[in-house]
Amino acid sequence: MSSGLSERLEAIQREVARELERAADLSEIEAIRVRTLGRKGLLTTEAKSIGKLAAEDRPAAGDLINQFKSELESTIAERERALGESVLARRLQAEAEDVTLPGRRRGLGTRHPLTIVTEDLLAIFRRMGFDVARGPEVETTWYNFEALNIPEGHPAREEMDTIYVSDELVLRTHTSPIQIRTMEEQPPPVRVVCPGRVFRSDTPDASHSPYFHQIEGLWVEEGIAMSHLKWALTEYAREFFGSDVELRFRPSYFPFTEPSAELDLGCLFCAGEGCRVCKQTGWLELLGCGMVHPAVLEGVGYDSERYTGFAWGIGIERHAMLKYGVPDIRMFFENDLRFLQQFVGR
Repeated sequence: MSSGLSERLEAIQREVARELERAADLSEIEAIRVRTLGRKGLLTTEAKSIGKLAAEDRPAAGDLINQFKSELESTIAERERALGESVLARRLQAEAEDVTLPGRRRGLGTRHPLTIVTEDLLAIFRRMGFDVARGPEVETTWYNFEALNIPEGHPAREEMDTIYVSDELVLRTHTSPIQIRTMEEQPPPVRVVCPGRVFRSDTPDASHSPYFHQIEGLWVEEGIAMSHLKWALTEYAREFFGSDVELRFRPSYFPFTEPSAELDLGCLFCAGEGCRVCKQTGWLELLGCGMVHPAVLEGVGYDSERYTGFAWGIGIERHAMLKYGVPDIRMFFENDLRFLQQFVGR
């Protein structure tokens, strides 16, 4: 066997060692492996040259090439492993978490102030024995008007107040239709509160919105009188606003109650002395209420000579504005986090 083969193989081995030492990443090592050991690599070329040797020299030449091939494979694999460990170590160091740093607290969500007020009010009335009833936001004109003693031609049915879906369908203007549906489905006694969203053709400003939220209540039973109405609403108002608030009932008018009244709250901002909020009266209008009109009871098949009841309607936004001192109803719908974060933990 020619000594030239051995010298060429040793030269290849030295060159591979130098190139492996300079290799900076695994792709360069792979290129060295292909150039040296691949199908068209240097060792393959040397192996093909064995056929030119004398027959007696070929076995020794083949063994020598296989020996060098095995050594080169081991050398390349070792360098590949070492470089892989080095790359992994650098990556782990670069991506390491500094456990000595303080944790990053996740921002906490909170209930919306209207949700808080709604849940607080519902809890008060539940403790009084009221059930919660709900109904559709798109109502027929019969449930929204006629069944509540609001006939055709009544000012409340004008398009300037009501959003009509069609001639017979409206976006409900109050949650009173739920009371009618409840009375249709069950005989007295009935004691329910009806929360939900309602709609009016109002231009948005500091105190008006084209949609807002209400809780309307109804109690129908034998022997119900104005004294029951006064007790229930006084209890709710003092539990929600505080036991020391001043309250007064004054006569009013609503088509679906007779007699009707409004409940006023002593001004929370000036303690009754008169201010801009209460328009110097010392009182804030809180809600409308009254004894259920006999025509409403008769309309659902109740005997108005036997059963009586009272009803009321609460504006959720108004209660939230009074309790939290919010000056503009639009703030509830703007999703301003600076405003909403004030209610975290309430």
